[in-house]
Amino acid sequence: MSRHRGKSTGPEPYDFRRPTKLSREHVRTLQIAYETFARQHATLLTTSLRAVSQVSLISIEQLTYDEYISALSSPTIVAMFTIDPLPGTAILEFSLSTAMACIDHMLGGPGGPQPQRPLSEIETPLLNGLIERTLGELRYAFETIVTLKPEMSAIEYNPQFAQAGTTSDAVIVASFDMRVGSEECVATICLPFASIFPKLQGDPNATVLTESQRRAREAAYRNVVSGLEGAPIEVSVRFQPVKMHPADLIGLRPGDVVPLAHPTNAPLAVTTADITFAHAVPGAQGTRLACLVVQSPAPIAKH
Repeated sequence: MSRHRGKSTGPEPYDFRRPTKLSREHVRTLQIAYETFARQHATLLTTSLRAVSQVSLISIEQLTYDEYISALSSPTIVAMFTIDPLPGTAILEFSLSTAMACIDHMLGGPGGPQPQRPLSEIETPLLNGLIERTLGELRYAFETIVTLKPEMSAIEYNPQFAQAGTTSDAVIVASFDMRVGSEECVATICLPFASIFPKLQGDPNATVLTESQRRAREAAYRNVVSGLEGAPIEVSVRFQPVKMHPADLIGLRPGDVVPLAHPTNAPLAVTTADITFAHAVPGAQGTRLACLVVQSPAPIAKH
């Protein structure tokens, strides 16, 4: 492999000045998401490149941004992307030779040894498209944790030029064994710790209900709904309001005419508690006044 970060399972040093903040439950939650991503990514690569591809999760680590960047070889593909609605910038990184092999397969080539050089103007859009589809698989894998909208912002070949955080920022780094045809590398995904950690915490007020508690809560919900459905609600059918000066209001006398601003072809608003929930046109049913509910008009676009 072209990367010096190996898959050793030997002992690792523990820094008591910076204790690990990720609990076993947090790591397990991330592991499930990243294993899902690995399966989806392998399927994407195999179908898109028409070459047998494999992606498997190796490890999940909490590092500083400087430790992560310093461990990357150069040149390599450092694809930076936003993770809206969360703040910060994340990184998808894999070897340049693997990227060249992917492009070779997309163009109908056999893969094999690849040149170590920056991508050409023709090759760059091909890789961008593959990375964007990869980010789509990452969004799918993280749906159980947070709804992300990852969008690629830039690609760097030298990790030192990647401006995705400060040297002391904590990050969560997932490493993957990535094989495309005969090409193999260790790929990584780096997420800002401060952005993703609150989502791993979940809802601190959430409680696990027993089966009897769940049935009691559902019964209470049904009772409230059925009670509200039978409650009387005052409903009004209104014209559009008009503005008048206080002097005009004081001077109103029987027989005066107040012009309405309501268009003759516009339906009236059906409201309750000053909330418009439908529209209708006036009419009659027998000897009683009535209104016919019609389709609500489309809202006027604001420029």
